[in-house]
Amino acid sequence: MKVLFATYPMAFHTPGGGEIQLLAYRRHLPAHGVDVTLFDPWNPRFLEHDVVHFFSCVGGSVHFCNFVKQLGLPLVVSSSLWVTEETKHLYPIGEIHHQFSLADRVVANSEIECETLARIFDLPREKFVSVLNGVEESFYEPVAPELFRSELRIEDRFVLNVGNIEPRKNQLALIRAMKSFPDLKLVLIGHQRDPQYAQACFAEGGDQLIYAGTLAHDSPLLRSAYAACEAFVLPSTLETPGLAALEAHAAGARIAVTKVGSTEEYFARHVAYLDPQDVESVARSIGEALAQPRAGTLDTARDLTWQAVLSPLKDLYDSLLTK
Repeated sequence: MKVLFATYPMAFHTPGGGEIQLLAYRRHLPAHGVDVTLFDPWNPRFLEHDVVHFFSCVGGSVHFCNFVKQLGLPLVVSSSLWVTEETKHLYPIGEIHHQFSLADRVVANSEIECETLARIFDLPREKFVSVLNGVEESFYEPVAPELFRSELRIEDRFVLNVGNIEPRKNQLALIRAMKSFPDLKLVLIGHQRDPQYAQACFAEGGDQLIYAGTLAHDSPLLRSAYAACEAFVLPSTLETPGLAALEAHAAGARIAVTKVGSTEEYFARHVAYLDPQDVESVARSIGEALAQPRAGTLDTARDLTWQAVLSPLKDLYDSLLTK
């Protein structure tokens, strides 16, 4: 089976969880008998593929999806979207509804996300399929915390946040919450997706904040950072559920994470939850996380490696070829 992967043109300018997910799918699907090609606008090769899988609902994506359906090809869309009745006014709902209507299936990362999207867009529930986010096996392998500390010359105990620096990731609230922990540093790792917001974060964080720049996703330094931190905190305004949080937990870090999105479906009672709109709640969750023992695996009954979680996606592709 041959599947063509595509996304919006600017996606890899500041890659985040959605882009990591796309590349993980590409890396691990061949073991399930799926040959993945990344879309090349100079050599599209649409008709050489059995299925087209488009990642994201960013504005303008509907035009690509419409073209795919005009060619008569099965279309899968990964939504990467958490929207509610209270927040739907922030999105081009009509355009996204059109994109979802064109898709043969929409892939979300949790059952609650599928239920929510079906309700908000008034589309059949069976159109939406849950494929869990996964973790590379390497994140379960121990790495010395001294590696990151030595590279960044960090001797202090620190709280860690990994993610693009932008309002949705809510680092500014985390920086303000960290003022309740003056003996700890805050380390940020990630692209400055919103440079103005990043500068506001750096100014507010002052000497307590250490910006470590970006790290390759497969870098041992990233795994070492998870091992070295006192707690990993993801105070985003929403997460589905946040790849960095999954990876940090796999690496054994204590976790405080937003309660908005699908985080509870993944983490259950294993982490501290926070209200991203309330700085006091963020601070309280950090304290709760610091009081926890270091984690083990998310759930010994569930295998959340990419290799394991992608079986439903292969089944989904197969079902579209038998229609």
